[in-house]
Amino acid sequence: MRTIDLLFDESGLSLQELAERSHLEESRVADILTGRWTPSPRDREKIAVALDVAADEISWGHSMAPRNIRYHRFGLKEDF
Repeated sequence: MRTIDLLFDESGLSLQELAERSHLEESRVADILTGRWTPSPRDREKIAVALDVAADEISWGHSMAPRNIRYHRFGLKEDF
């Protein structure tokens, strides 16, 4: 299983080309590629078809750990 950003890099497509092939907005595709947006099952299928890969062969995970966002911003409280 390969990540969506790796498959995109290997495809040689531009962001605009992938958006056109998948019939999705360019900003949405960019957010999916950077891990800022989790695509719906329908969007996953559209992107997979555009990349000529099965949707279940793509790792769609976030690159950011949402549970740790507050910790990274503010650190731990001293007396917890």
